[in-house]
Amino acid sequence: MGFSELIWGVKASFRNYVEAVGGSINLSDGATRTADGCFVFTAIPGGDLAIAADGSATGAMGFQGTITFDAHGGMLKATLTDLRLEVGVDGFFLTAMEAPMNQGRCTIAKLGPVTHCPNAGITMDAEITLDGMYQLADNYPPGTTLDPLRLTPLKQD
Repeated sequence: MGFSELIWGVKASFRNYVEAVGGSINLSDGATRTADGCFVFTAIPGGDLAIAADGSATGAMGFQGTITFDAHGGMLKATLTDLRLEVGVDGFFLTAMEAPMNQGRCTIAKLGPVTHCPNAGITMDAEITLDGMYQLADNYPPGTTLDPLRLTPLKQD
């Protein structure tokens, strides 16, 4: 099964906080937002991510879109861009370009377990990593539960 979109809210309490203090959440590079506040990233063609019925995964897949959270006159600024789902030796991860330098990739979240939702794709839990803590403005310690990720299936003709 191929995937067309990654839908992820990052962390609802973080989104709510940024907006409650008069900050902004800016989307660019094709990212959009759902009615419930989650973000939608379109799959970049060419990925080889495969997730089996038992939840095991192989390969990787990239997604286009950028989210920038900004509050307190720039004192809180977090950018998530060039998201990828990657399977490594130690598990299944969500990675992104490091911001603001964009000189390398960092692991934002460890993913799993995976839940298959008939006709709706795949949902997986996420918990923030040490690098993810720094990417989200040092707000959540490693191991904190983030919003779950959802992969929508490619539509079959």
